Amino acid sequence: MIEQGADLIDVGGESTRPGALRVPADEQIRRVIPVIRALSKMNIAISIDTTQSRVASVALDEGACAINDISAGTDDPEMIRLTSRQGCPVILMHMQGTPETMQVNPTYQNVVQEVTDYLLDRARTFETQGVDRHKIILDPGIGFGKTLEHNLLLLKHLSRLVETGYPVLIGTSRKGFIGRILNLPEPSDRLYGSLASVVWSVSQGVSIVRVHDVLPSRQAVTLIESIRYIAPS
Repeated sequence: MIEQGADLIDVGGESTRPGALRVPADEQIRRVIPVIRALSKMNIAISIDTTQSRVASVALDEGACAINDISAGTDDPEMIRLTSRQGCPVILMHMQGTPETMQVNPTYQNVVQEVTDYLLDRARTFETQGVDRHKIILDPGIGFGKTLEHNLLLLKHLSRLVETGYPVLIGTSRKGFIGRILNLPEPSDRLYGSLASVVWSVSQGVSIVRVHDVLPSRQAVTLIESIRYIAPS
């Protein structure tokens, strides 16, 4: 992934796919620390994907530089204080329910407004405890407690989140909504749909895309950026 152009490697010891069960902090640490130690020698930024402050603290000590918390600090309130003390970037994601329950009839009155309001509230909570606004990244949580329609509405209206002024992260790669639209039950077959969602997201102003297929995604993003930043003749 590094050779193919990744800027950041996200390391997690607990699956967050629909239906996944929780993994204790000690087991998460056992899984992620050898990987982080190895990656820290390779001149690459590393984020720790966890909702547990103890896991995040050990990971930061071993070379991670950012926290990716799918619970936005609600699973473990100590995560806010840790982020403030460390002064590190933090990714705050929206999720309805938990990975084990999130796809059981997710319901919203206005998914775009509700997700935006939630993330802004969580961001302000982090800020009030000393976290720098510019180090807070918002993730609408595509596929995390959302139906196909919810996912598409969030993507269509990404500008609403971008306009808040916080950096925005999108993770659409290989997700189920792409498989449903394109009739591709096997996740590894969803490259082209994933690339389309990456191109759309970057064109809407998203700052970070979380992907599986680094090389084609890097090439797509490079082309979009070349178009966007071409100097006038």
